[in-house]
Amino acid sequence: YDEGGLLTDGVDQHPHCVLLLDEIEKAHPDLFNILLQVMDNGTLTDANGRKVDFRNVILIMTTNAGASDASKNSIGFGRGKKDDEQEEALKRLFTPEFRNRLDATITFGGLTPEIIDRVVEKFILQLEVQLEDRNVSIEITKAARDWLAKRGFDADMGARPLARTIQEHVKKPMAEELLFGSLQKGGVVKIDIDKKDEEKLAFKYVAEKPKKKKPVAKKGSAEEPA
Repeated sequence: YDEGGLLTDGVDQHPHCVLLLDEIEKAHPDLFNILLQVMDNGTLTDANGRKVDFRNVILIMTTNAGASDASKNSIGFGRGKKDDEQEEALKRLFTPEFRNRLDATITFGGLTPEIIDRVVEKFILQLEVQLEDRNVSIEITKAARDWLAKRGFDADMGARPLARTIQEHVKKPMAEELLFGSLQKGGVVKIDIDKKDEEKLAFKYVAEKPKKKKPVAKKGSAEEPA
């Protein structure tokens, strides 16, 4: 009881910060009363009576309100119709007092194939960075990236399943080669779609050739003639 709250302690230590509250609709109702105090007064008082300044905090909240409706096929309906439906979803979940204190609401659009491709590329680059100290690089074709994007994207979950897809179809096949095979001393991993079975990815491992050591001239000892 002598300690302050997690939120007030964090903001007290970092008064200029961005506070992200993810999926705010799942929060306890008491939290909304706390946020009303923050948005009204720019301060928050903890259980010990300490008042913490929130005036330099940028508060961002995310919600899935209206997301299920937005993901449905909406042929024949314009953007205005979608915005109205999402506004109604917010009204159902949040009180007028809470909504009126928000500076803005931003609706995120669905992920396009181009963006999904960039997410796949990001995961591959992250993997390459992890393998950098083992001198392993990755070359992946556009067709293989599309293959991963198709299997890793879900209309409801977005791009979240991509991490599991890459774990299953890229990292696992490479693991044995890294530990016991062609990549023990580094090399290049070339990833493409299997020409014989398009339901699989094909891997080609090019072992790193040992780097030739450059001859180093030895300095003559004191006993050797100059």
